[in-house]
This record gives sequence, C-alpha cells and structure tokens, in this order.
Amino acid sequence: MVVITAFSCSVIPPCLLLTATISVSVLFCGEGAVSMALHGKSHSGGKDDPVVQYVVSHSLREHPILANLKERTLQDKWSVMLVDTEQAQFMGNLMKLIKAKKTLEIGMYTGYNALNMALSIPENGTVVACELENDYVEIARPFFKEAGVESKIDVRIQPAMQTLDELIAAGEAGTFDFAFIDADKLNYDGYYERSLQLVRKGGIVAIDNVLWSGRVVNPAADDLVSQALDALNKKLHKDERIDLSMLTMGDGLTLAFKR
Repeated sequence: MVVITAFSCSVIPPCLLLTATISVSVLFCGEGAVSMALHGKSHSGGKDDPVVQYVVSHSLREHPILANLKERTLQDKWSVMLVDTEQAQFMGNLMKLIKAKKTLEIGMYTGYNALNMALSIPENGTVVACELENDYVEIARPFFKEAGVESKIDVRIQPAMQTLDELIAAGEAGTFDFAFIDADKLNYDGYYERSLQLVRKGGIVAIDNVLWSGRVVNPAADDLVSQALDALNKKLHKDERIDLSMLTMGDGLTLAFKR
C-alpha cells in the first residue's frame, strides 16, 4: 500500500521533502499541480511516471548490448535490484570525466553496471566486480563477451568484504579511480571505508539506495536496514575526508569525492 500525503504550498515550503510509505511522495501546489519528491527507477517505481520517462527518452543513450542485458534482467524476479539506467549512464560520464581506468563494483547482480563501466573506460582499463551469486554471473558473461569487454571485467565470486580486504592487502590502496557500492545494505559502512582506502585522491565512491524509498527519514525502530543507511548518510555528511553530493536520482545516489 502506498500512502500519499498532501499539503498546501501556503503552509509547507516547496523545498520540503515529503516521503511516502513505499516510494511515492507528493506536494500539491495550487490547483492540481504536483511536485514529486521521489520518482524511483525508470524500470520499476518510475516506469509509469511521465517525468521519469521524459528523462529516459530525452537523455538515455543506451548501448544496444546494455539494452539487451536490461531486458534479460527484467525477466528475473529480483529485477528491482537493477541499477537505474540513467544513473548508470551518469556514472559512466563521471568515469570519463575523471579519466578512470581502474574501477570497482560492489554488488554486480546481472552485470548491467559492470558492463556500463567496462564500456566507459579505456581498452586497458579494469573493472573488479564483486558478486556472491554465480547464477547472476552466468547471466552476465555472454553479454560481456558480446560487447568485447570480457577481458576488462575481473569478477570475484565471494563475499565482497573479502575481496576488498584482499585488494588492500595486495597493496592496491589508492589505485582505483571509481567505486560503486550496491550490495547488502547492512555492510555499507564497511564497504565505504574499504572503498575509500582503495580509491585515489580525486577518485569517487558512489553509493546507491541512500534514500531507500524514503524510509531513511525517521526509520522505524525495527527497520535495521533503513537505520544503517541513515547512520551512514549522517556519517558521510560529517566526513572531512571527502567532498559530498547526495542526489535524488533513482533510489538516491551519494557521490563521495576523496580529498
């Protein structure tokens, strides 16, 4: 069930973020005008949202093999975990902007963003992709091969924390340009700390799902995931090791720029 809360603009400032039980938040301004606070991903919560779909149709330049992988992923019962496609493109553009060569993905799922990363970096670039489920890796591999980037993507099928600790122990701290965190939320803090060690100064740690459909606002006492995300958001806001932006893209995306 979705609960929608409506307020008059004469009472509530238009910049106020209003959240709903699942993912819909609205502000009524005058006669029927509606401002959406959280739109959701274009393939799930925002698939019927005309504003989200306008963004998709006027900005998304999806590689055909990425489009095919997306369609395959949407057949999976957990396809809600698929990264927002416009968000993936945005991160790819960021990687190009900082001339990233060595990247890290924590939580590969079916490989959409790993493939996006591989397509965004130079021929001699590397994506280290962490994934626990071999079934998802097997879905991804044919698409990596078809796109001609299979050799760029180093898939580690084991707990991500183990992979990160191994990379640090191998002396790879400060050698990555970009890291994307999109795995189990209760371990986000540990992933963040290790990713921050692994990226270079000027590198970026991108963190997905930081708004968690709005549930991070005053999380329920029994909602440990929302509490963990809220605690991390508060921690990053005060973290002097980074410059910070939190975006309402998708389900919330934080960009931490290492100082």
